[in-house]
Amino acid sequence: MDVPREATIQHIKLLLWKQAQSFPLFPALGEMESHMFECVNQAAVHEELEDETRRLCDVRPFLPVLKLVTRNCGRAERLLDSKIGVLISKGLHELDGINDQEVKDFRSKMFRMSEERMQKVQMMTCMEWLEACFSPQLEPAPGTAITDGLNDRPADLKVTIHFDQSQVRVCSPVTPIDLMELALRKWLTTHGPEEEAWRGQYVLRVSHCLEFLCGDHPLIQYKVSAWKQISKLTKLNIRYHILASPLHATSSLHSTQVQVRAGLFHGTELLCKPAVSSESSGRSDHTWKDSTLEFDISVSDLPRMTRLCFAIYAVMDKVKKQKSTKNHYPIAWVNTMVFDYKGQLKTGDIILHCWSSFPDELEEMLNPIGTIQTNPYTENATALHIHFPEYSSHPIIFPPFDKVRQLSVIVLSVPYSPYSRGGKKFHIELKEIMERDALSQLCENEKDLIWTLRHDCRENFPQSLPKLLLSVKWSKHEDMAQLQALLQIWPKLSPRDALELLDFNYPDQYVREYAVGCLRDMRLTYELSQYLLQLVQVLRYEPYYDCALTHFLLERAQRNRKIGHFLFWHLRSEIHMPAVSVQFALILEAYCRGSIPHIEVLKKQVEALSKLKSVNELIKLGTIKNARKAKEAMLTKEAMMTCLRQSGYSETLSDLHSPLNPNVLLSGINVEKCRYMDSKMKPLWIVYNNKLMGGDTLGIIFKNGDDLRQDMLTLQILRLMDLLWKEANLDLRIVPYGCLATGDRAGLIEVVSSADTIANIQLTSSNVAAAAAFNKDALLNWLKERNTGDALERAIEEFTLSCAGYCVATYVLGIGDRHSDNIMVRSTGQLFHIDFGHILGNFKSKFGIKRERVPFILTHDFIHVIQQGKTGYTEKFGSFRQYCEEAYLILRKNGNLFITLFALMLTAGLPELTSVKDIQYLKDSLALGKTDEEALKQFRQKFDEALRESWTTKVNWMAHNVAKDNRS
Repeated sequence: MDVPREATIQHIKLLLWKQAQSFPLFPALGEMESHMFECVNQAAVHEELEDETRRLCDVRPFLPVLKLVTRNCGRAERLLDSKIGVLISKGLHELDGINDQEVKDFRSKMFRMSEERMQKVQMMTCMEWLEACFSPQLEPAPGTAITDGLNDRPADLKVTIHFDQSQVRVCSPVTPIDLMELALRKWLTTHGPEEEAWRGQYVLRVSHCLEFLCGDHPLIQYKVSAWKQISKLTKLNIRYHILASPLHATSSLHSTQVQVRAGLFHGTELLCKPAVSSESSGRSDHTWKDSTLEFDISVSDLPRMTRLCFAIYAVMDKVKKQKSTKNHYPIAWVNTMVFDYKGQLKTGDIILHCWSSFPDELEEMLNPIGTIQTNPYTENATALHIHFPEYSSHPIIFPPFDKVRQLSVIVLSVPYSPYSRGGKKFHIELKEIMERDALSQLCENEKDLIWTLRHDCRENFPQSLPKLLLSVKWSKHEDMAQLQALLQIWPKLSPRDALELLDFNYPDQYVREYAVGCLRDMRLTYELSQYLLQLVQVLRYEPYYDCALTHFLLERAQRNRKIGHFLFWHLRSEIHMPAVSVQFALILEAYCRGSIPHIEVLKKQVEALSKLKSVNELIKLGTIKNARKAKEAMLTKEAMMTCLRQSGYSETLSDLHSPLNPNVLLSGINVEKCRYMDSKMKPLWIVYNNKLMGGDTLGIIFKNGDDLRQDMLTLQILRLMDLLWKEANLDLRIVPYGCLATGDRAGLIEVVSSADTIANIQLTSSNVAAAAAFNKDALLNWLKERNTGDALERAIEEFTLSCAGYCVATYVLGIGDRHSDNIMVRSTGQLFHIDFGHILGNFKSKFGIKRERVPFILTHDFIHVIQQGKTGYTEKFGSFRQYCEEAYLILRKNGNLFITLFALMLTAGLPELTSVKDIQYLKDSLALGKTDEEALKQFRQKFDEALRESWTTKVNWMAHNVAKDNRS
C-alpha cells in the first residue's frame, strides 16, 4: 500500500479495510475495532500500535511492514499498556515475559496500588487537583525558610510521656524481664495492645542494659528461636562450577590457571574471610566438579542483606630478577543475594551470567557495590553455576522484625553517668570521633568504643548514627538484634543527615526504612526536588524491587506532578543501562498507572525529543559529507529549517511542557532563530516563542552524543550552594540554569537569556584575537553599553556577588577547563559558569603539564569591574573578598552533606566520579578536619594564589581566542 508518511495508524487501517472489501473473504475479517497493527520498531522489538492516533513517521518501524493481529483483551487496557510501553521505551510485553516471581509480585502489588491511587484522584476537589498538578514555586528571601505556600500547616501534635524509675516499683532482686513485664502491663492497661506507641518518644528508664534482648528469655524467644532453628548448622557451604564459559576472550588464558574467589558482604563490610577455589587450567571452558566453597560463618549469623560476591580471575606466572611471582588478572564478576525477596534462604541451583567490566582498585577483586542483577546479554557472558545446599526440610526464613516491634512496645533506654563505662576520657574520645567528617575511617578500637557507648551516642550524638552502624558486628545476630531495638528509640534525623543512611554502606532494611521515615519530613516540593537525583541513583543499592524508598518516591511523585515529572526523566534517561533496566522500567510503569492524566503530557515531550534527535542526525550526516564547504554548511542549516517547518515536526514540537521545567509551556518554534552549534556533536539551538512570558523567546539546547549527567550533578550542587547561602542570609546571585539528561547520551540545556561568553565580549572589543584576552576594559565597557546610572551600579554589584559565588563554588568542586568560552555574563551583570566536563580537580593537561595553574578564575579584568574601573578602589575589592570568605565558611559547615551527595552518585557511571578517592578532593578543598581559622588561612592562600597567577589564565585565554579565531 502506498501511504503518506504523515498518515496516522487509524488512517492506514481505514485504507486497508477499504481495499480488503474487494476480496472474497472480507466478511470473515470481522470488525475493524477488533484488530490492531504490530511492527518491529527501531529497537528491533515487536511493538503493538494500540494508540492509533500516532503517525507513521512517529512510529518509525524498522521495515515498512505492519502486521494485523486480533486484540486479545479490552481495548482500553491494551491502549494504556501500549502508551506506557512507548513512553518508557520498553514494551510491557517484555516485562510480561520475565519469568521471575519477584517481578510478577511487584507488578501485581503496584497495579492494585495504582488503581487505588486513580480512584483517589477521581475523588479530588478542583483545588486539590490543582495543588497536586501545579504546585506554586516561591523564591525565598535570604535568611528565610522555603515554603510551597500550600504546606504551611501546623506540624502534627507530639506528646512525650516520661516515666521515672520511681514509677515502676519492684522488689529486689529483679531481672530485666520482670521490669519489662511490669512496664508492659502498666502500658497496656492505659493504652491497648494494638497501639504502636513505640514509634513515639515513650521512654522507660531502668538501670539495666539492653543486652538481654537476645537472651533466652520467654518473652522474646520467638526471634532467637528463629535464629536458633539453624544455629546448630555448620558453616555456609556453596557448591559451584562454570559451564560453557567464553573465557577465551582473553588471548593467553588457554595457558593460565583460572580461579574463583567468593566473599560474603554486608554493604562494603566483609563478613568473613573470602573463599578461594582450586585452580583450573588447559581449556577455554573451565569446569570445577563437586567443588565446594566454605565460609567461616554460621548460617544463623548471616544478616538479612548479605551479598554473595564472585570474581573469576586468571593467575599468571611472572618472572622478574630471578624471582617468580603470580599476577592476578580479573576476568568476570557477579553478585547475588543469599536471602530472596521474601526473606527465605536460597536453595538449589542458579545460573549467574557475569559482568566483564571491573571498577578500579577492587579489594579482593570482588565488587560488592556492583549490581545483583545478572548480565542480560547471556550469549557472550561467562556463566557461573551455583548450588545452594538445603539445611532443613523446611524453608529457612530470616526472622521477621514485626514481632520484635510488637514486643518492644516499651523500649528500654539505659541511664548512665558521664563516667560510666570507662570514664570521662573515653567520652572525650567519643566526641572527637563523632565530629570527624564522613570520609574518615574508623579503626577497630574506635568501633568498639562507639558500640560500647551506643546509648551515649543516642543521647548526645544522634546524628552519629552512620558511625554507629559502621561499628556494628553484622556477623553476630545478637548485635543485630540490639541495634534494631535501639533504632526504634533513636531520635529522628533531619532529612539532610538521613540521606547518608541510603548509602551502600548501610544496606540493612530497617535502617533504610528509618532513613525514608526521616525523609518524609521533607514536606516541600522544592526540598525533595533538590535531592531527587541522588534518591533515584540509590535505587541501584536496593536489592529488592519492593522497598521503602521505591514506595516513598512513587507516593510523592503521584501526589505532586513536578516531582513525578523529574522522577520520570531521571529513570527514563538510564533505562538503557542493563543493570537497572528492569528495575527502572517497573517503577516507571507503576508511576504511569497511578498518574494516567500525566501520560499524554509526557508522551508529547518524548515525541518532541525524538524529532529533535532526527534533526540532529540529519545535520550530522550533512556536515560530515560537506565538512569543509561553507556554502554547503549553509545548505545544511536551510535543510534543518525546512525540516522544522514540516507539519509533522512543527506540530510535535509545539505546545508542550518543557522537560527542563514543567511549569513552562513551549508554545511554538521560532524557526528563523533556530540553528545548530559548531561543535562535534552539532547541538541544536532551538528558540521558542512563549505566550506566557510576555512574548519573550525561550531557548533550549538539545545535545545528542554527550553525557549530561555530570553537568546535571554539578548544577544541582550549585543550586544547593545557592540555597545554603540564602538560608544564611547571603544571596550571591547564582545562575543554576536547567540541565536534564533525557536518554542515552542525550539531553537538554536551558539557554540563559541576554548573556554572552567572556570570549565573545573580548573578541568584539578587539580586532586582534591574541590581544583581546589582555583588554581589561572590554568587560566593563560591555556592561556600560547595556546599563547606565543606577542600573550600572546594580549590574556591578550583581557581578561582584556572582563572581564571589562562582570563585568559591568552582574552587570547592574542583571545576576545570575554565576558558573564556565557558564563563558567561548576563547584561544585568551576573557572571556564571557553563560546561562542567571536568570536576573534582580533574584539570586538563597537555604534554603532562597542567594547563590550569590557579585554584579558581579571578582575573584582573574581573577585579577592574568589581572596583568600578577605579585602580585604587580597595573598599569594593575588600567587600568582594569578604563575600568569598563568608561563602566558603558556610559551605564548610555543610561539608558532610556535599560528601554524602557525591558518595550517593558513585555507581552512576560518571567518568570523574568512580571511587571514594575522587570525593577526597572535597574534603581537602573544604579543609574538613581543620578549625575555621585554619581553613580560612588555607582559603586566603588560595585566593592570593589565584590573584598572583591570573596572568597564566590570560595566556590560556589568549591561546583559546586565537584557536577560535582560526576555526572561524
